[in-house]
Amino acid sequence: MAKTDEQAQQTARSDAPRAETTLGYEQARDELVEVVRRLEAGGTSLEESLALWERGEELAKVCRRWLEGARARLDAALADETDADGEGDGEGEEHPTEG
Repeated sequence: MAKTDEQAQQTARSDAPRAETTLGYEQARDELVEVVRRLEAGGTSLEESLALWERGEELAKVCRRWLEGARARLDAALADETDADGEGDGEGEEHPTEG
């Protein structure tokens, strides 16, 4: 099992930079699901479990960044839509500073 522990540690270390830069949301999510499945299944050594946990944390960060970016884009799009609805046609919201 020492080889498995070593492989898990190397994978966690070598994939961390990749996770930060190249994984899409779906890829990170799918890999995170697999990491959780392996941790929940048990049967791994402490070292392998720690390596899996660390990888899971990195993948969760990647997913969180993608979701935060998506939320920011949605908020910006909604703000643009609101601005566009209120400008130019004179209808819609009342503007107290105009008079």
